[in-house]
Amino acid sequence: MKLIKTVDAEGAVLCHDITQIIKGVTKDAVFRKGHIVTKEDIPVLLSVGKDQLYVWEKEEGMLHENDAAEILCRMCRGSHMSRSEAKEGKIELAAECDGLLKVDNAGLKAVNGFGQMMIASRHDNFAVKKGDKLAGTRIIPLVIEEEKMTAAEKACMEATGGKPILDIKPFAHKKVGIVTTGNEVYYGRIQDTFTPVIESKFAEYDAEIIAHETWNDDDKKVTASILGMIEQGADVVCCTGGMSVDPDDKTPLAIKNTGARIVSYGAPVLPGAMFLLAYYEVKEGDNPRTVTIMGLPGCVMYAKRTIFDLALPRVMADDEITAEELAGLGQGGLCLNCKVCTFPNCGFGKGC
Repeated sequence: MKLIKTVDAEGAVLCHDITQIIKGVTKDAVFRKGHIVTKEDIPVLLSVGKDQLYVWEKEEGMLHENDAAEILCRMCRGSHMSRSEAKEGKIELAAECDGLLKVDNAGLKAVNGFGQMMIASRHDNFAVKKGDKLAGTRIIPLVIEEEKMTAAEKACMEATGGKPILDIKPFAHKKVGIVTTGNEVYYGRIQDTFTPVIESKFAEYDAEIIAHETWNDDDKKVTASILGMIEQGADVVCCTGGMSVDPDDKTPLAIKNTGARIVSYGAPVLPGAMFLLAYYEVKEGDNPRTVTIMGLPGCVMYAKRTIFDLALPRVMADDEITAEELAGLGQGGLCLNCKVCTFPNCGFGKGC
């Protein structure tokens, strides 16, 4: 830091805020710490009584906050993201498309553990829309050791395997099949109020319902229906109903008998504990594909938000869900059934 005359300050970097006080009008910083003085700024600085200024003096091995912020941005910025200009050691990232935000938590912790720098992001595995703010980065002091930034970037890359901390997986077009199960619906004893809910959920994405069939509690018919929809080109098959432990509830058996790989029958989420997730591998010449099969418990029909709302964005982004990830939903997996639902701006689904 050095002291210079304000008239000679063009291009210099301020080391502290410059406050302007006008009685009854304002008391605020007219220029912030880290601001680079322009020719037009000089008369303003003189008008607030600053004939001399403390400015940053370049030191070997030290980085200005904005230069260091560029390094943080480089660690964070994945595909489909825009960025702001560096200002006062801060850079913000925003989504360039609708998609699923992925956050590498290990990389995030590695950087934030160094101190004097920080990255704050939205939560992992949630949907974002084009233009949404994703993350903000900040260098805390005006200057920081270049060696420290190099070490932080190295630790970050080791934690993430050389990938950026953040990434967006764009949502894909999906062909969807819906299998409604249950004697009560099949024989017309009650109206099917489940299917419209599923259709409305998929309507939020680029999804095309290509088939809908209703069957009684005959697991063989349900199995054949699922396989038939896959043959028609379905990328996702949702089975509604028949997911509990009652003798007539045979949907889990029907899904198992397709030969699909069962990831989990059950999830530590309320509402949605009786959720089943499976993947069916289709080998079609040189174009193999993976079909997601979901068995949806009855709560999806009437609860505002359930396990289905947590899984669906990932399904639409071709982001395979593991059993370990489902297990991790236990923390944050309890919906509080608020009178006014603010999901996803709440804790539901935001696990450890």
